[in-house]
Amino acid sequence: MNELLIWILAPGAALVAVMLLWLGRRRQQRASEQAARREAAALALAEHAARAQRVAQEQERPAAPDPVLREIEDGLALRLAEQRAEADALEAGRARAEQEEAAQHEARAQAAREAAEAAAVAEAEAEALRLAEERAEVERLAAGRAEAERLEAQRLEADRLAREAEAAREAQAQAQAQAQALAAREAEAAEARRLAEERAEVERLEAERREAERLEVERLAAERARAELEEAERLAGEQAAREAEARAQAEAEAEAEAAAQAERRAAEQRAEAERLEAERRAAEAAAVAAEAAAARPTRELRADETLVLVADDSKIVRVKISRLLATQSYRVALAESGEQALELLAAERPHLLITDVEMPGIDGFELTRQVRAGAATATLPVVMITSSDDKQAEAAAAGVTQLLGKPYSEEALIAAIEQARLAVRVQA
Repeated sequence: MNELLIWILAPGAALVAVMLLWLGRRRQQRASEQAARREAAALALAEHAARAQRVAQEQERPAAPDPVLREIEDGLALRLAEQRAEADALEAGRARAEQEEAAQHEARAQAAREAAEAAAVAEAEAEALRLAEERAEVERLAAGRAEAERLEAQRLEADRLAREAEAAREAQAQAQAQAQALAAREAEAAEARRLAEERAEVERLEAERREAERLEVERLAAERARAELEEAERLAGEQAAREAEARAQAEAEAEAEAAAQAERRAAEQRAEAERLEAERRAAEAAAVAAEAAAARPTRELRADETLVLVADDSKIVRVKISRLLATQSYRVALAESGEQALELLAAERPHLLITDVEMPGIDGFELTRQVRAGAATATLPVVMITSSDDKQAEAAAAGVTQLLGKPYSEEALIAAIEQARLAVRVQA
């Protein structure tokens, strides 16, 4: 409580001291200003005195009496007397102010000393209270430590007694366990002898049962063998009859097959003769066309004459490829499915087909197979674009001309189109 009171009063005392110091400095400033004013008045008075002295010196000079000058001298003497009286009054006021300032300074110093003494007394009382509390705390801790040591000794003693009791219980339990183990071993030995006798009896009965089962099995086996022998003889007779019937039927079928084969061979020979005749006529027509074409001048297919068919279910891919081909002046036809691509192939004659693998309906492989199956499109170059690395064999089997992976090189795609364009010759 005293320490709390000290903490509350100490800031107040410090504030009072600060206020007293501020008031003292303020009074000193006022005293300095008054002294400056008094000094200015003294200087003015001295100046007037000097002026009066000069006037008096001038009066000492021989001259004719002048009433005006005497009036001036009388005025100056009166003014000098008034200023001297005012200077004396100011000096007396200054002395009183200094005495009052000294008294106030002494009062402030006394108040500060009393406040410091009060703070020191309060601090001493707080220190004494703190020491008393610390001493009481030390005594309480010592008493608690002694009580804890006593309780610890009691606990250790109780633990020792508990360990001894536990050891006695364990020794008794161990003796009982040994007695029970001995009894159990004797019981196990008796049980083992009983089980051995029972096992011997069971084995004897099992041997008798197995012997009886063996004899029964042998009897059943003999009966089964006789039945199987009879069944085999019956089946052999039936098999011989079926084989004879099958041989007769096979001979009849062989005669019919021979006649059919002879007829098929004759038909094949006629078809082969017709095919050879058609090939000969086609070769003659091709030779005539080749001679006619050789007689006419030809030129390379221009880029703006090259038609490329793009089949892909992705609009982004179709737009990307069409923009790329447009920069090379190629003509582009777009199909979003395999079915639409077949329709465009039937309607127009593109010079190259670019197709994706996975599309709804007809995929890229089936589209390529149908292109290869058509007589008019069998030789059409097919470029397939795929993101898988394991499609080479399937693409080759379907008839794909070139397989490009994703992402593909635009230069490789343009090179494939150029190769297909340069392979086409048109009339000049």
